[in-house]
Amino acid sequence: MMPSDTIAAIATPPGKGGIGILRVSGPGAGHIMQAMLGKKLKPRFAARLPFLDANDSIIDNGIALYFPAPKSFTGEDILELHAHGGPLVMDMLLRRALALGVRLARPGEFSERAFLNGKIDLAQAEAIADLIESTSEQAVRSAQRSLQGEFSRYIHELVDKLVELRLYVEAAIDFAEEDIDFLGEGAVAERLQAILVKLQCIKRSANQGCLMRDGMTVVIAGEPNAGKSSLLNCLSGRETAIVTDRAGTTRDALHERIQIDGLPLHIIDTAGLRESEDSVEQQGIRRAREEIHKADHILLIMDDSVHAANRALIGALPDNIGLTRIHNKIDLTGAPPGSRTTADGIEIYLSCKTGAGLAALHQHLKACMGYAGESEDVFIARRRHLDALARAESFVQGSIDQLNIRVAPELLAEDLRQAQHALAEITGEFTSEDLLGRIFSSFCIGK
Repeated sequence: MMPSDTIAAIATPPGKGGIGILRVSGPGAGHIMQAMLGKKLKPRFAARLPFLDANDSIIDNGIALYFPAPKSFTGEDILELHAHGGPLVMDMLLRRALALGVRLARPGEFSERAFLNGKIDLAQAEAIADLIESTSEQAVRSAQRSLQGEFSRYIHELVDKLVELRLYVEAAIDFAEEDIDFLGEGAVAERLQAILVKLQCIKRSANQGCLMRDGMTVVIAGEPNAGKSSLLNCLSGRETAIVTDRAGTTRDALHERIQIDGLPLHIIDTAGLRESEDSVEQQGIRRAREEIHKADHILLIMDDSVHAANRALIGALPDNIGLTRIHNKIDLTGAPPGSRTTADGIEIYLSCKTGAGLAALHQHLKACMGYAGESEDVFIARRRHLDALARAESFVQGSIDQLNIRVAPELLAEDLRQAQHALAEITGEFTSEDLLGRIFSSFCIGK
């Protein structure tokens, strides 16, 4: 349902600043312009003039801009007043606009109106918030690619291919009495496989973009006294965990949020994994295993001075989660610091005591999060996007399975429809009002 009222909000952060912006959007923007400026502005031209109160006294002098519909961010008439950024000045301007009959905008309502008016799709709207919240240059560039429509373009291409295939399958159903096996000639199977490969490629990029946005959860695991808490302290740059020579000091999971070159990382130190008769330590080990199974990546830390790795411990870790072996205490063994590529994957040699090899671990963690310098392959994504892509992948795989066992073509057509529906949720073509409310309520007021 398209909004018909006019909204206003301060679009700059709270507090003092050189400039503050009042944004007004809706059919009443022209009335606000005439009342607060005393004149009609030339569209899309900046004008410096006084901003007036109800008695025509000057509240402030500043720059005013007018963007008539539909050529504006929201697709509605928009008025922007750029004033001096004092809190009282901005409050006076906002109260004047509200007194003229507009209402205060909800968080994200300007972006929501842009979506409802077809100026941007839902993935682009979410990219606006992600761009504002970006904590690294890589995240900014990834969010910008989504905002420019790169992610949406990939989704639309897939939807178009699914629609074409659905038409083909529906035709086969309509002409079922003809002695022609439309679905058995191989063309459908090839097109389905091509869609699945493309979908999996997009899913990988979206997963990396999601890690770039939300960060990666890394659990430090290993035997007691291998240096887990020391590694947490090294990564966080402060004494977060207690470190002693006594084995089993850590009894609970310790959480620390850090950034590596602006990339968010959630580090969890856990109790040492071993057989124990201590009931408290048993609880810590149970919690450690719970955290391990929820992790995006595991750092398995080992004492390099103990030459035999605990194969039983390694075998007990989940094989569907990325694992990096960390050889600690190389200051005792003399092993050179850095990373090695072995048959078991990447292994990092370092010393938490001296800091040698820590830079190699930083680079490795950045690589695990998808950092690739100026890579053009990663766009920003959210958990809901990954869920939609996973459901679409499941339905496409189901279509391939249906085709292989030669079931009724109606079942194949339904799987294709469900896959299309899942992908359309990403761009907002099929979206519930409840989902829209949850998405835009997390935005800034005035955006």
